[in-house]
Amino acid sequence: MSEKQIDNQWVERILQSLEGIEYGSVEIVIHDSQITQIDRLEKRRFSIKKSSTRKTKTSKHSIKADQTY
Repeated sequence: MSEKQIDNQWVERILQSLEGIEYGSVEIVIHDSQITQIDRLEKRRFSIKKSSTRKTKTSKHSIKADQTY
């Protein structure tokens, strides 16, 4: 098996793809021992603030057959 050299340009592209990601992934696609594609999937997570007072009130809704939304 021969060892292939990775072009510095690809290394820079990979590093740029990693910049700023807190959650996600970077996928490097290789065909015939050469990098052909870099995919960056970034996920953003948002925290949900829980209120200290929860309302447990339930409401009943009646829907008429001729009512449109």
